[in-house]
Amino acid sequence: MKVIIPLAGKGTRLRPHTHVTPKPMLRVAGKPVMDYILEDLARLGTVEQVIYVTGHLKEKVEQHVREALDVPSVFVEQAVQDGTAGAVNLARPWVDQPVLIVFVDTIFDADLSIVKDVDADGVIWVKEVEDYQRFGVVVTDADGNMTRIIEKPTEPISKRANIGLYYIRNWQLLYEGIDHVLTRPKNKGEYYLTDAFQYMIDKGARIKVVDVEGWYDAGQLETLLDTNRVMLEKGRARRPASLDGTTVVDPVYIEEGVTIVDSLIGPNVSISAGTEVRNSTVRDSVIGAHARVLNATLSQSLLGDHTIVDGVRGQANLGDHSEVRAGAAAPE
Repeated sequence: MKVIIPLAGKGTRLRPHTHVTPKPMLRVAGKPVMDYILEDLARLGTVEQVIYVTGHLKEKVEQHVREALDVPSVFVEQAVQDGTAGAVNLARPWVDQPVLIVFVDTIFDADLSIVKDVDADGVIWVKEVEDYQRFGVVVTDADGNMTRIIEKPTEPISKRANIGLYYIRNWQLLYEGIDHVLTRPKNKGEYYLTDAFQYMIDKGARIKVVDVEGWYDAGQLETLLDTNRVMLEKGRARRPASLDGTTVVDPVYIEEGVTIVDSLIGPNVSISAGTEVRNSTVRDSVIGAHARVLNATLSQSLLGDHTIVDGVRGQANLGDHSEVRAGAAAPE
């Protein structure tokens, strides 16, 4: 099996962090978001090659994945952001067998091993949601096969959201569908991969719909912090053996090499190595490496590497090497 991972997007909803860090490499519970997926692929054991469709900060993506997954890799740049069908089309020269397509700005609880025995033309994984109006939702027939995808419906025709995880056994028909999509006018300014799936179904293909147990978004600040909380609750928590004068409210993820003095940390806090926290309260936040948090009270905050926060109360969203000092005199 081949795997296609499109990750060319700029991650505009997570700026300023994505100015210097690719969105899939932002960390939750001490680990880059995309690594949760890469570990699932490694456990699957049937992946012959991964085709990464890169774009924004592509050099950082390439360096990271070469170190994170010991599977033959190919990197192809999506220079023009023309949609998901355009991205998957770029991987065509390397696809000569069934393919798993994974969009890596979310984390999911899914049993990927079902692809080894599936007899349908493909599988699309979904998650039932209440706020169905925000998503593309999948409609099925009585046998549990997809009949269509409706983008952001106004009526509850389905609450099973498309999560961006697909297995396509009939890869030839997939690319026939992509060819069809690319020759037609763009759909809301883009070429959608889901339109290629609709083409497959219209040609008689059977795409099985499978529900996942969990689906955790990391595409914007609020959801990334919530996903950090979920990952900590699901077993990623870690706390050091001793902390000076500090109270820890579990769950937290605190790496070795973190200095915390006279502070209250947690719940739902992740702190990377080399960071110093003094005389502060931090909860529901993710703090990068080699940061300094002094005399602060923070919640719902995302701090990049080498940031300094002194005397701040409330919420902070700071990219790498930023400084905020409340009430401090301007430097000479």
